[in-house]
Amino acid sequence: MSSDGSVVEHATQTIEAGSKSFATAARLFDETTRQSAVMLYAWCRHCDDVVDGQQLGHGQQQGDRSNAAACLAALEQATRCACAGRLCGDPVFDGLAEVVRRHGIPECYLLEHLAGFRMDVEACHYTSLDDTLAYCWRVAGVVGVMMAMVMGNRDPATLDRACDLGMAFQLTNIARDVVEDAAIGRVYLPADWLGQEGILALHDLLDIGRRPALGRVAARLVDAADPYYRSAGAGIGALPLRSAWSIATARGVYRDIGRQVKAHGAHAWDRRIATSRMDKLWFLARGAAVAVAAHGIVARPRAGQLWQRPV
Repeated sequence: MSSDGSVVEHATQTIEAGSKSFATAARLFDETTRQSAVMLYAWCRHCDDVVDGQQLGHGQQQGDRSNAAACLAALEQATRCACAGRLCGDPVFDGLAEVVRRHGIPECYLLEHLAGFRMDVEACHYTSLDDTLAYCWRVAGVVGVMMAMVMGNRDPATLDRACDLGMAFQLTNIARDVVEDAAIGRVYLPADWLGQEGILALHDLLDIGRRPALGRVAARLVDAADPYYRSAGAGIGALPLRSAWSIATARGVYRDIGRQVKAHGAHAWDRRIATSRMDKLWFLARGAAVAVAAHGIVARPRAGQLWQRPV
């Protein structure tokens, strides 16, 4: 399959429309890494859209679970075929096949990511932070591991740090999107934390009068993400310089989103929190400095108290 053909072009268009923050970071990769990163992203985005009945992350709604389960089974089958190197004419799965071929991505990681979508389909309940972290591993931590492989690193300590960054990103997303998620019947915040603030039912999350309490829970989740951001920072130096620049930039952008959620408190959901263009330029410059300062520093085994990836 030609890496400079329609498959890469389709993936590039997907990332530009689906995630401006990720698209900004991906532009910093060398060309080969960028191609693989956007093709992997296109598969992740497509699977999420199919399961949720949305378009490029938008228009998400509560759907028919039986239909979602059938869609998920079809995605699993197509993913297994891509891992086996069988092309199907679909740019999403042909792109995935190319990523697997180039970088030796184990099938178990791709299926683990789909298992995260299964948790949504089955409407899993998250009683404790550990439950939330298990979800974060599947939908984001494992993507961090695969991205590290795309960048050419398979050292277990570096993969752990990459997992930590994915976990931190997802914890930030949950804090930012809690009201939006609740509107379609999904709650990822730990139920025991919500209960301590008197938030006992789904409609409580949508009650504007409960926003101060919800803000405290969200701030707590942002704080829980911080050790994962710190741990991830220690793995940046093990990546090629341009990849390190990209990852340091993305880390800065997402960490800032979490800090904004915490700072806004009860008003964090008055509008969707995002990073301005000027702030992105600042994080690009800061990411370059971080990457250069960390370059060549080998990632060491991480702190044992952080959540451990199962594979």
